[in-house]
Amino acid sequence: MSAPEQTPDQAPNQAEAKPERRLNMIEAINDALDISMQRDENVVVMGEDVGYFGGVFRCTAGLQEKHGKNRVFDTPISECGIIAAAVGMGAYGLRPVPEIQFADYIYPGLDQLISEAARLRYRSAAEYIAPMTVRSPFGGGIFGGQTHSQSPEAIFAHVSGLKTVIPATPYDAKGLLISAIEDNDPVIFFEPKRIYNGPFSGYYDKPVQPWKKFDQSVVPEGYYKIPLGKARLATEGEQVTILAYGTMVHVVEAVCKEKGIEADVLDLRTIVPLDIEAIEASVKKTGRCLIVHEATRTAGFGAELSALVTERCFYHLEAPVERVTGFDTPYPHSLEWAYFPGPIRIGEALDKILKD
Repeated sequence: MSAPEQTPDQAPNQAEAKPERRLNMIEAINDALDISMQRDENVVVMGEDVGYFGGVFRCTAGLQEKHGKNRVFDTPISECGIIAAAVGMGAYGLRPVPEIQFADYIYPGLDQLISEAARLRYRSAAEYIAPMTVRSPFGGGIFGGQTHSQSPEAIFAHVSGLKTVIPATPYDAKGLLISAIEDNDPVIFFEPKRIYNGPFSGYYDKPVQPWKKFDQSVVPEGYYKIPLGKARLATEGEQVTILAYGTMVHVVEAVCKEKGIEADVLDLRTIVPLDIEAIEASVKKTGRCLIVHEATRTAGFGAELSALVTERCFYHLEAPVERVTGFDTPYPHSLEWAYFPGPIRIGEALDKILKD
């Protein structure tokens, strides 16, 4: 018998509680995959080097040995082929979890994701579905240059039929991934690689703090789910609402702490479906809104967030909505920390929005 489901804000009953461990995000993702494969024999993991090698970041380490080569297997270096095979698997009853080694390489699979996976339920009148979860590390902050640092989440948010998930903590990574795998629609699960091993303040020249020093690394053993479409209030305050996801959640938290700003920092967790109710309630409370993401500015998801806040909360706003984002250029290598939305730019935006 499987363990009962939990909501994200619900601790297990004492009688059912299992020992808690402090995990980094890599370990939490591995745990979610392992549990999902134990619970459902139709879950399969596939991708470049995910088998014997355990993935480039080791998120799938040990899974092939435990679950066998038929359920955890390496694929050719063909992102189009990986996604296409996963669509077919999902249509015929499996729950594939393909890994795209870096989000920068997902583009060859766009036609399969947009024209096939996202449309399958609609065009077949629900006779066929595509219950697949595409995992991929994304974002910058690791000196990856233009081909290992991109944040393409807005592309997928634009596509009806796809869900887009971005965890910011190990606890969330496990619970959200299990929910994504069990979802009957295709899910894009972006993993912020800058925070695989620990949260990030935005100061690249400071020592890395491992996850195990933080309470957000406490990940219960066994099965639990976090529902898609529910934001997490990372910090609570009255001065300003900050909307962020992934690595940026930790950067804005650090900036607010440094500047003594009491902010509602909303970790969106999923951008599709979006917890617009939580956003609206927070902005109506604070009267100010700052949006932060790594992706390029023009048509980035922050533009959608800004439009929604303006449409729904216009008469509550005491200042214009501000955005801090990447620039409309390829991600630079030598100037990475000028591009990355760091403490200086975020601090300047907060000063501007709070000046009145």
